[in-house]
Amino acid sequence: MPTSLCVVSDSAPARHSIHEVDCRVTAHEWVNGQYRLLTLSAPRSVLDCQPGQFFHLLCPQTDRFHPYLRRPMSIYSYDREKGELAFLYKFAGEGTGALACLEIGDVLNIVGPLGKGFEIRLEWRRPLLIARGVGLATLAPLAQECARLKLPLTAICSARAPDLLMSTDLFRSFGAEVITVTDAEGNSDAESLMPLIEGLIRSRGIDAFFTCGSARLMRMLQEIGARHGIGGQVALEQHMACGIGMCQACVRPFRHEDGAVNLRVCREGPVFDLQEVL
Repeated sequence: MPTSLCVVSDSAPARHSIHEVDCRVTAHEWVNGQYRLLTLSAPRSVLDCQPGQFFHLLCPQTDRFHPYLRRPMSIYSYDREKGELAFLYKFAGEGTGALACLEIGDVLNIVGPLGKGFEIRLEWRRPLLIARGVGLATLAPLAQECARLKLPLTAICSARAPDLLMSTDLFRSFGAEVITVTDAEGNSDAESLMPLIEGLIRSRGIDAFFTCGSARLMRMLQEIGARHGIGGQVALEQHMACGIGMCQACVRPFRHEDGAVNLRVCREGPVFDLQEVL
């Protein structure tokens, strides 16, 4: 399994080594009608990961799919002892369609780990995780880290329908109290979620929010957090070309003390302070 070090060309201090490696597919299965779980055999060099980081995957060329650029994919799980790395993704377009063609034994080239992951601050003792769809994949390693730190965890898992809910059993295995909401049941909108979260703040003492993917959920948490003085973090999804900060394709504005600044999601993120995102 060859490994090489990628050099980041800007002046930002390196937080970890970034490697390009060829990994062999050890499992690849449907989780439900839309999402697949891809498991790779990976060297320890790329398993020095943090929850919230991502890899850049070189999707294969097939007769049907011809993806041009790598695809950023958040880490669903990593196990240093077993040498495993897993990604949960939605079959949605050219790149993920090509990924879906991978079979056990095939080789996939990946670059990573990339970006800045989640940070659980010492003052955050009762976190709430909330996301929907594939955003739940990004929060799975964070739930595992909360379990390692023995933090009481609450997770709100959202989806369009009950059969599309994901990660609920995984979160429960980490000791989390899991609450499910769906569009089909009519309890996943902001009008339903806001009083639910307000109630959790009162009854569970929630003091930190973590989310990913949904701009609607992020805006709601920003509003609730500002009202109650509760901090948190969000992992952003953004179109990327290089994944290491050189191409500037993922730049977006953020709120800082001196006004708005433009930052690269792949390099300064993808995890940011919840209240900084504009």
